[in-house]
Amino acid sequence: MQIFRGLHHPGIAPACAVTIGNFDGVHRGHQAMLALLNNEARHRGVPSCVLTFEPHPRDHFARVARRPELAPARIATLRDKLSELAACGVDQCVVLRFDSRLAGQSAEAFIQQVLAEGLGARYVLVGDDFRFGAKRAGDYAMLDAAGRRAGFDVARMNSYEVHNLRVSSSAVRDALGRGDMDAVAALLGRPYSISGHVVHGRKLGRELGFPTVNLRFSHWKPAASGIFAVMVEGLADRPLPGVANLGIRPSLDPDDVNGGRVLLETHCLEWPAQLGQEGGYGKIIRVDLLHKLHDELKYDSLDALQAGIARDREDARAYFASTHAETRRQTTRDRI
Repeated sequence: MQIFRGLHHPGIAPACAVTIGNFDGVHRGHQAMLALLNNEARHRGVPSCVLTFEPHPRDHFARVARRPELAPARIATLRDKLSELAACGVDQCVVLRFDSRLAGQSAEAFIQQVLAEGLGARYVLVGDDFRFGAKRAGDYAMLDAAGRRAGFDVARMNSYEVHNLRVSSSAVRDALGRGDMDAVAALLGRPYSISGHVVHGRKLGRELGFPTVNLRFSHWKPAASGIFAVMVEGLADRPLPGVANLGIRPSLDPDDVNGGRVLLETHCLEWPAQLGQEGGYGKIIRVDLLHKLHDELKYDSLDALQAGIARDREDARAYFASTHAETRRQTTRDRI
């Protein structure tokens, strides 16, 4: 998938089939929409394109209003969103910076300058609640009428449901907030995961006997937080079980090397000996968050922190042991 920041790049295809949205999480509803988009693009002989925004429009308006509580909790980093869009077979993605200029652009100007001139849209697919332009003045009817005049087709996709539940980014955020990782996986069609380059931390975990690999979550307000049983891809030739803390580490000094940043700190239950103490830094890994153990806790001392991590490690071991046993029982039943 080709990725473009902004519209003014010579590599952007002169014509495309496009869908527009934030696509936070790239859940099963998004996946169904992208499958339809790819099919329509093939019929027209043009590439499929996702037009998305960074930051999230609600982040922008929350900042302008100086009301951070209005910003939505973020499901995925931009990196992970783009990775999932590519996995869905999208040909190109255009990321527009959502700022005051874009927020103030009229719906008519958006159609003309972005869709018609910037992307050469031949087909536009939107969701059933799609609104656009300054003050959300544009809607499906306006877009459809403009498409008829300009020569591009417009289609609308209805909501996607799983077990009578409308699949949406809000539903995913709610499930992550509850720590219901099974519900999250059902909505996403895959385990919830975070990926990125392993970065240096304070190395306190190593001193306490629990070395970690650390990923930065690039948004200040993740939809999930707490302690999780996880699987780690990218450190060895097989997935490694682990226990991870996603959050702000309330027991640590805020002036540490990652102070003020959200980190995913993962302790592998089986550290690959061939990596050595420094082997993880710089590697690109993916951490699947499978089961929430509890919320973040603040410990009064390093001894208490060490004991808490030890308990979390044993709880993660117990989770994986029970999961393996259940899988083994299911396999036996299947054979019978």
